[in-house]
Amino acid sequence: MTDDSRRPVRIGVQIKPQHADYAQIRRACAAAEDAGVDIVFNWDHFWPLGRGPQAEGKHFECWTMLGALAETTRRVEFGPLVSAIGYRNPDLLADMARTVDHVSGGRFVLGVGAGFREKEYAEYGFPFGTPAERVAQLADGLARIGRRLTLLNPPPVRKIPILVAGAGEQQTLALVARYADIWNALLPDAESYQRKSRVLDEHCARIGRDPAAIERSVLVAGPPDDLGEEHLALGASLFIVLVNPADDLAEVERWVAWRDRRNA
Repeated sequence: MTDDSRRPVRIGVQIKPQHADYAQIRRACAAAEDAGVDIVFNWDHFWPLGRGPQAEGKHFECWTMLGALAETTRRVEFGPLVSAIGYRNPDLLADMARTVDHVSGGRFVLGVGAGFREKEYAEYGFPFGTPAERVAQLADGLARIGRRLTLLNPPPVRKIPILVAGAGEQQTLALVARYADIWNALLPDAESYQRKSRVLDEHCARIGRDPAAIERSVLVAGPPDDLGEEHLALGASLFIVLVNPADDLAEVERWVAWRDRRNA
């Protein structure tokens, strides 16, 4: 396991780009930044997430919004959690990330994943493939993104942090070990998180990479004093609160206050 004392605690929010007008989403981003969060995420989908009536309604495209957030935020890092690798040519995706990074003055984080919503692939004309094919596409895409970022003129303002999402032990976590600066996985319990994190450390050891170089992130819901301490002990240091655009940020503010106490 990684040593949590080597990395400061950070707090992020993922603002759902759904069931709201864009003005509400913009206000939520501004409020999150004012509340002191470290990073703001949206997501890369074409319909709302959820079941039944929640799966229909207003929804906005990921990357157009990221370009706007680059201008309307001032301090926070921001990015997609995550951009599906099958929705865009990876070389183009790298160029988009570099451009948004410049617009923001060097605050962009590029989150990528293999994608999972077959409906979106079918409706927008992208081949869906098997899970193994989508992971192979992610592997190829990450390599192409890394190469393209070295060729662009001008280059990114900084080395753009790459966030990779997923928890497949044999393939996806091997890609995290090779390419990611941040790892994110949606796991059901602390025991699963601990096991997956240990597997990630093993992949890092095989390629000679320090596992502490990878920031571990986790989605959280609930009071930070218990939940935060539990995941911190397992190696997580970036805690992400999922919020609707119309939500008040009382829970986010509690996590920010906990972060400040923990980092003091």
